[in-house]
Amino acid sequence: MAEGKFVSYLRVSTDKQAKSGLGLEAQRKAVEDYLNGGKWKLVKELVEVESGKREDNRPMLAQAMAACRLHKATLVIAKLDRLSRDAHFLLGLDKAGVEFVATDNPHANRLTVGIMALMAENEREMISKRTKDALAAAKRRGVKLGGYRGSKLTKRIRERGYAALKAKADQHANDLAPVIAELRAVGITSLVDIAANLNERSIPTARDSKWTPTQVSRVVERIKANSRQ
Repeated sequence: MAEGKFVSYLRVSTDKQAKSGLGLEAQRKAVEDYLNGGKWKLVKELVEVESGKREDNRPMLAQAMAACRLHKATLVIAKLDRLSRDAHFLLGLDKAGVEFVATDNPHANRLTVGIMALMAENEREMISKRTKDALAAAKRRGVKLGGYRGSKLTKRIRERGYAALKAKADQHANDLAPVIAELRAVGITSLVDIAANLNERSIPTARDSKWTPTQVSRVVERIKANSRQ
């Protein structure tokens, strides 16, 4: 039984197919059937019209994932191949921080797709083990090796950590930019009013809390900084 907030992503291959509704209504019906019952809210529906030959040319999918991040929602699709037949592309959802579910295979989500990543991780661990075994063998032969001094937060590790946090904050600000621009266009310009409107729309902060004027101010400054880059 579906619960929570969802963003629907539908895809048709040609403009003619989109106009005729061929395939589109069937996808929409599949999504409706999946959501039937339970406590759920469909935040948005995005429809993509493209050939599917290029994995990097899906603006509506990008908008759908941005909407999922903003609303802490799950991306719902009618068929798994509507999203992608490319496992590498599916694994990209993990970096996007978006949960998804396919109505024709509701068990195939970020977790199951992540199994592929675990397999790759297992291979890396095997390589690491072979490297350690080789070093141990070299040590037995009398080769002098550097001693283990325990894990340390080096400058490089700290810098990478800061960079990851900054990238996440920048992504959240970029997702919010069109929403804030839309509010300003209709006369909602004060920090207090923007915060209230975001809360009314059930758009949480990056830390999944309610908006305050101070938080809006910080995001606006980050949006400005990103636009200058």
